[in-house]
Amino acid sequence: MGKPTGFMDYERQACVSADPKERIKNFNEFHIHLPKKKQQEQGARCMDCGVPFCQAGMVLMGMVSGCPLHNLVPEWNDQVFRGNWKYAYQRLKKTNNFPEFTSRVCPALCEAACTCGLHGDPVTCKDNEYEIIENAYEQGYAAANPPKVRTGKRVAVIGSGPAGLAAADQLNKRGHHVTIFERDDRPGGLLMYGIPNMKLEKQVIDRKVNVMKEEGIEFQTGVNVGKDVKAAKLLKDYDSVVLACGAKHPRDINATGRDAKGIYFAVDFLASTTKSLLDSDLKDRKYISAKNKKVVIIGGGDTGNDCVGTCIRHGAKSVTQLEMMPKLPDTRSESNPWPEWPRVCKTDYGQEESIAVYGHDPRIYQTTVKEFLKDKNGNLSGIITVKLESKKDEKTGRMVMSEVAGSESKLDADLVLIAAGFLGAEKYIADAFGLKLNARTNVETAPGEYETNVKKVFVAGDMHRGQSLVVWAIREGREAAAKVDEFLMGYTALKVQ
Repeated sequence: MGKPTGFMDYERQACVSADPKERIKNFNEFHIHLPKKKQQEQGARCMDCGVPFCQAGMVLMGMVSGCPLHNLVPEWNDQVFRGNWKYAYQRLKKTNNFPEFTSRVCPALCEAACTCGLHGDPVTCKDNEYEIIENAYEQGYAAANPPKVRTGKRVAVIGSGPAGLAAADQLNKRGHHVTIFERDDRPGGLLMYGIPNMKLEKQVIDRKVNVMKEEGIEFQTGVNVGKDVKAAKLLKDYDSVVLACGAKHPRDINATGRDAKGIYFAVDFLASTTKSLLDSDLKDRKYISAKNKKVVIIGGGDTGNDCVGTCIRHGAKSVTQLEMMPKLPDTRSESNPWPEWPRVCKTDYGQEESIAVYGHDPRIYQTTVKEFLKDKNGNLSGIITVKLESKKDEKTGRMVMSEVAGSESKLDADLVLIAAGFLGAEKYIADAFGLKLNARTNVETAPGEYETNVKKVFVAGDMHRGQSLVVWAIREGREAAAKVDEFLMGYTALKVQ
C-alpha cells in the first residue's frame, strides 16, 4: 500500500502523449512522464485494499485479471510513495526480469484489476514501474551482477524474444552457462522486430542485452537453428535446450487474387521498417514503403494498430483497418464488472494518429476481404469487402462470423497488410528436434509442464502457449527455467514468483 488516504488525497495523473501531428514526424517514443516527486504521489494512491487483484493473474470469464507475473505491485507502490527507489526496484525485480520492456508495451492488466478502479481511477502502476526501472539505471542499481558460482552445466536457448531472454536470465543467475541463438541480426526477437520503435526504442533492448552479456550470457546472432546449426549438435554440446522461437507462422487470408503484388504480412512490413530505421535511418530504402499508398490493414488488434501508426509515419495517402468483430461498447457494461478485464472499445495510438491526420478512425467493423483485385500487370488495385454477422454454427453450436449476403463493396487499395494473428510454431524448427505439436500447432507438453517429448528439450513462450502478451512470455520463460534447473540439478533454487 501507499498512503492510507492517498487515493482520496491525490487524483490519478498518468504520463501524457505528445501531440499526434508532432509525434508522427519520427519513430521515437512519445510519452512524457511525470517528475519523480509527482510519481511518488501516484505511488501514494495505492490503498490498503486487502485483496490486491492487481497481482492476481487469474482468469475471469475467459480473460486474465491482474498481472500474470504476480508482480508485488502494492509493495513497490508503497516504496515509490516513500521514495525508497532502490528497494522498490528490488521488489519489482523479484518477479519481473524486464520491467524496462513491460512498462512500455504491456497493456497494464494490473491497472485494469486495481481496487481503486472499482469506484474511481486505478493507480498508475505501469508509470510507477517505468520510473522504478529508469531510476535504477540512472543510479546504477540495474548494473550487471554476474553469478559468483558456476555449476558447469551448459544450456542453449533458441530465440531471444521475451521468453528466451527470461529463461536465459534466470538460468544464468543460477550459475549455468547460457548461450542464446538468434536467427535475426540483432537480439530481441519480437521486442526488436515485432514492436515498432515508437512503442519500444531499440536502445532500451540493447541496454539490457549488454547487461546480460556482462553477466556472462553469450549471444550468437544470425544463426538459424535447424538450418545453420543442426539440432543434433546442440543436443550433443549442451546439457539442455530451451526453444523459445515464438509463434511466427502468420495466419493468411484465403481469397481470390491473393497472389497480387502489394500484399504483405504485417510482421514483415513492421520488421522491414525497424531494420531499415536501425541500419540507415530509412535512407537505404530497404523496407516495404507505404508512402503515397492507399493502405488496407486486415486485422484490428495491436499489430494492426502498429501498422496504422507506421504507415502514417511513412506518409500513406490513406489507411483503412478492417476488423472482423463488432465494435465493443465505449463504456463498461453491467455484464462485465470489475475486476474482469474491461471489454470496451480502445482507441490506440495509431487510431489516434489516423483521426488527427485523416479526420476519422481507420477501423471498419464486422468486415473482411472477399477478393483481392489486380490490374493487368498483377499489381493490387483494390479489394472487395463483405460484411459479417454473428451466427450459430449448426454443426458445432458455436457462434461464428458469417458473410452477409449482398453486402459486398469495393475499396481502393494498392498496399494490403495482413495482421490476422499467428497459427503457431514454424514447422521446420519443430521437425528439426522431432517435437510433437498439438492441434493448435504449438509444441506439445503435459499440462503445466515445459519439457517436450524429446528428453532435455524444453519449450517456452508463444511457441508453447500460442500468440500472447510479452508479460506471459516472461512468465513462461521463468517457469521453463525452473524446470530446466530441476532437470539439471535434481532440484531448483529458482523462484517463479
